[in-house]
Amino acid sequence: MKEMPYRLSIPSKAVPNPLMLRRRWRFVGNRTNGKAGNADASKPLLSDDKIKTAQAFVSPSSLAKEQSTVNINPGHTTQESRSSSSLDIYTEHFGLTERPFTLLPDPDFLFWSDAHSRAYTMLEYGILTRAPITLITGEVGTGKTTLLHHLLKSVDDKVRIGMISNAHGDRGELLRWVLMSLDQPAPAEATYVDLFAAFQTFLIDEYANGHRVILIFDEAQNLSAESLEELRMFTNINSNKDELLQLVLVGQPELREIIRRPDMRQFAQRVSSSFHLTAMDRLTVRKYVGHRLEVAGAERNLFGPAATDKVYEATGGVPRLVNQLCDLAMVYAFTRDRKRVSWNLVQQVLDDGAFFASGMPAEESGSLS
Repeated sequence: MKEMPYRLSIPSKAVPNPLMLRRRWRFVGNRTNGKAGNADASKPLLSDDKIKTAQAFVSPSSLAKEQSTVNINPGHTTQESRSSSSLDIYTEHFGLTERPFTLLPDPDFLFWSDAHSRAYTMLEYGILTRAPITLITGEVGTGKTTLLHHLLKSVDDKVRIGMISNAHGDRGELLRWVLMSLDQPAPAEATYVDLFAAFQTFLIDEYANGHRVILIFDEAQNLSAESLEELRMFTNINSNKDELLQLVLVGQPELREIIRRPDMRQFAQRVSSSFHLTAMDRLTVRKYVGHRLEVAGAERNLFGPAATDKVYEATGGVPRLVNQLCDLAMVYAFTRDRKRVSWNLVQQVLDDGAFFASGMPAEESGSLS
């Protein structure tokens, strides 16, 4: 594996991540209201019985037949032997164990491009050096949340993590989001002074027990300048060499623009580690597509070079858009009983208007600071 002088570690499925944080965290925000706790990420969320029940709910006839079909094009009927479930779509046709190009963040599919490796290195650097504020930004769909999920998979008993997604509201509301993310009570009748006192007591107690606290804000571009200033005030709880609290902010490029404003210079001076994650170049897209297919069980790359180049041109190298277009192209190949995806099939998806985000611009390189 190629050595990089700026790397603290080389993230890999085969090599354990040297940064071990505590597997004790909770999502708070619009994405989920549940508590992740210490759940084993390797265990399925649904049992086989529940999956069958869900399939029956989606398609009552799918359980009545031993093999069902997927009819995607009008007037076109696929062979029953292609799929054992209407939810398989095309996996059996291509000999895959799962869909390789879903839109949900999945650390198991994480592709370590040079930019993603550097972004993760800066996350590690910020946490290991106890930086007051670590900043990770990037265009929509470039894989920021997936990096966070990978980080949260390797936690130990030394750190308490609170993860807040899509935080919004006034001064008091932000502090409530923070307390909820740490499983701390935030009564509706409590004043801001009460909430801050509880927060400070919690940080001091955790420090006394040999723990430190990290707050991760995903979609942090939604935070106002006033909210960012409040976060800066949170870091004032740290004193001398005692680091009780660290902040990790992850968001879209406009977050950097806010922090670079003259009136935000005090906040900017506390950003000790940052990286701007951008889209993949043409060669990286080829490797990315092959990687995801391999993880999904493919024995060979089902996309030819011309097909992946067309995907790159249409998506600008944004991972989420690459996933969307590749998924549609595989559906088209499946309905035509083809085992590989050609340039013509990708072009047909674009010509039909099935790929809604066609032609969106993106940058091609990452920046480190």
